[in-house]
Amino acid sequence: MLERIKAALDSLSKSERKVAELVIEQPNLVANAPIAQIADLALVSQPTVIRFCRSLNCSGLQDFKLRLTRSLVSGVPYVHSMVSRDDSAHDLARKLFDNNISHLLRCRNELDTEVLERAITIMSNAKKIEVYGQGQSGAVAIDAQNKFFRLGVPTVSYTDPHMHGMSASMLGPGDAVVAISNSGRTLDLLRSVEIARDAGADVIGITHSKSPLAKRCSLCLFADTMEDPDLYTPMITRIVHLVIIDVLAVGVALRRGPELIDQLEKMKRSLKEKRVRGHDNYS
Repeated sequence: MLERIKAALDSLSKSERKVAELVIEQPNLVANAPIAQIADLALVSQPTVIRFCRSLNCSGLQDFKLRLTRSLVSGVPYVHSMVSRDDSAHDLARKLFDNNISHLLRCRNELDTEVLERAITIMSNAKKIEVYGQGQSGAVAIDAQNKFFRLGVPTVSYTDPHMHGMSASMLGPGDAVVAISNSGRTLDLLRSVEIARDAGADVIGITHSKSPLAKRCSLCLFADTMEDPDLYTPMITRIVHLVIIDVLAVGVALRRGPELIDQLEKMKRSLKEKRVRGHDNYS
């Protein structure tokens, strides 16, 4: 809820924005305060408080408070404070861990499970899976290949735009593409997705919900974070993307059934000879 309020700031009226800023600064106080106190603290009228709640698609103040309270108690509150030069190692660890946990919880709660089911079905039945990603997303694409090829589906990742452009043109019905991008605005990736879909392949996007990539995929799993990729290297988004890949991989493994277990056991045995003998729980 706090992130939703922050994202809506520019669309609010000047007086409604005062209420929003109060909520962002003191969410626990607002969640427990009567409307008169909220109005006084925000220097607005009581009807303005109600209009603010309705601007966030809440029926009224009580509905807003209920949603805000659930948001605060269901996980780690949104981290507003940025790191500073004076932060100790303890402060840095706390802020960064809490910020990542907060975004993971948000994306988990907003993940469309029907779309997730369809994505798992497509990937479970695919003749071939190709994963496209560039820059930071390229590292996620390589991780995806490392997970999916173990599940008995021919899988390859491409981080070079020329390679995924050429490969996309050779796909066909029954093939699946996973296109990963934080911004969803990379021209080469968008073009490869269009080529893959024209060839008959299903394209699953992992990107921001309002991106051009989201509009070009067959279906999309959204990872909406508050990072600005034009200013900073996207760290939180990369972690969210990796977790979504993990969810897809486990889903495909479960769908492909018991026959996959023997294959995974053979692979595990082949790795043992490459490791120093030790505790079985370590790898």
